Amino acid sequence: MSRRVARLAPTLGYALISLFLIVFLVYPLGRIFYDAFTDEAGRFTAAHFVAFAHDGFYLRSLANSLVLGLGTVACSSVLGFAIAFLLVRYEFAGRNLFSYLTLIPIISPPLVGVLGFTFILGRAGTVNVLLMDWLDLVKPINFVYGIHGVLLVETLHLFPMIALNVVDALGKIDPALEEAAESVGARGWRKLRTITLPLTTPGYIAGALLVFIWTFSDFATPLVLGVHDLMASQAYLNIVQFVDRRLFRMGIVISALMVLLALVFLLAARHYVAIKDYSSLSYSRINRRRLGPLGQAATIAFLSAIMLLSFIPYLGVMLASVGRGWSLTPFPLHYTLHYFERVIVETPKYIVNSLLYSGLAVALCIVVGVPIAWLLARTRVPGRDTLDALNTLILAIPGTAIGIAYIRAFHVEVPGLDRALTSFWVIIPIVLAVRRLPYTVRGTYASLLLVHRSMEEAAASVGAPGLRAFRDVTLPMIWRGVLVGSLFSFMTSLQEASAVLFLSLGGWETMTVGIFSFYIAGSASEAAALGVILIVVAGISIVLINRIAGTRMGGMFG
Repeated sequence: MSRRVARLAPTLGYALISLFLIVFLVYPLGRIFYDAFTDEAGRFTAAHFVAFAHDGFYLRSLANSLVLGLGTVACSSVLGFAIAFLLVRYEFAGRNLFSYLTLIPIISPPLVGVLGFTFILGRAGTVNVLLMDWLDLVKPINFVYGIHGVLLVETLHLFPMIALNVVDALGKIDPALEEAAESVGARGWRKLRTITLPLTTPGYIAGALLVFIWTFSDFATPLVLGVHDLMASQAYLNIVQFVDRRLFRMGIVISALMVLLALVFLLAARHYVAIKDYSSLSYSRINRRRLGPLGQAATIAFLSAIMLLSFIPYLGVMLASVGRGWSLTPFPLHYTLHYFERVIVETPKYIVNSLLYSGLAVALCIVVGVPIAWLLARTRVPGRDTLDALNTLILAIPGTAIGIAYIRAFHVEVPGLDRALTSFWVIIPIVLAVRRLPYTVRGTYASLLLVHRSMEEAAASVGAPGLRAFRDVTLPMIWRGVLVGSLFSFMTSLQEASAVLFLSLGGWETMTVGIFSFYIAGSASEAAALGVILIVVAGISIVLINRIAGTRMGGMFG
């Protein structure tokens, strides 16, 4: 009987997981496309897409979004490749310190980063005030307001995704391949262009896809910087106005187009390289070259400049969170902890909700993600390729689209409850879990590949059934991968803004929703205080991840 149960367990697990993904991923996306291709009476029509194609403003928004996404990928790639190559291939003073500092920009969500930039580089920010005092400038310089500012903020936030993936890929390259290229005369730039860079393609493409989708779906950063003619911004603005039904429907159409474009880019990436092959059984040991005095000086200067720019948001947010009387002065005139008291003591819901929802989301990620990883790594159950594709698909779905999809799919009464699922706060942990599920799956899957099947077979041979063998043998050997994936899911859940902003009702607000609400209401210091708390919690998470995962952290992204 137990053997029969053991044989049926993978099929039963696959069925339950598939049901979860169908209900909370496939169905919401299907509802978005249904709404996009039907009229108010439910009749099939392509009129909404025709209207989009004939609207010059929406077409410009689409073009701007594509240019911004590709521009961010290009700029992030230049920085990411350069930093990764220096860290992996060369030895210089402070290399270990810069390895840690490279992770810092990613712990702050773009929403917090853009606030920090406005405090330092805004029209009345520190830099402009100093320039006007020193150089007698009549008009402030526009450093950040406009699409160029969005490009700057997104690049300085996302280049670690490229760097970590390339570090991971460079660590897998057998040095013998490059030595063979040198033996036939390929040196310097030619060796880099023809051998090294092509071998990093799988990891790089994975990171570049994430950077593009992240930029493509972020609407909070553009709105803070006054940029409205982008796809994500228009989707958000059209949905939240709730007055004009035509605009509301166009917001749904834009969301559907964003999902379609994301799928196109994902399929193109998977066609170009096997993006789903995101783990390795071993890493090559590379002997780093020691740089000379001039090379060390240039390298340290370059990395220091990048880190200085990346730390601008943190400086701005920290000063704003404790500063009072900061108006047309380089720095605050007085300092206080009043704003922290207000968000921690007077309105603790933002912090409590964020920790609660993210914790529940991680628990759900473990319950669903670990079995998914096991099914992918240990079974040949029919449909596992579909399961793998759905898990990868999640990474390509813009947060804006999934938030709107949940509104449309679950704003109907649940049988037996007489209330819509969107009227229960549990909808937020669910959407966070769905959004961050791939990280838990990837962390667990990579660890499972390192555990040979013979260990589980040995346990089975002495009478340990499947679940007991997994609990007593496999789980103790893969716990690091599960923990790393869970911590990264937790950290990124704390940072989620795009999907959560659509679903939060009064009393459910998370820290990102609170930051956005405070800033829109003109309470920038309270928004900054919440941002500092969010950065601290995310920073603790990233330290734990780095301590546990070490150099293998790149695999979390690609």
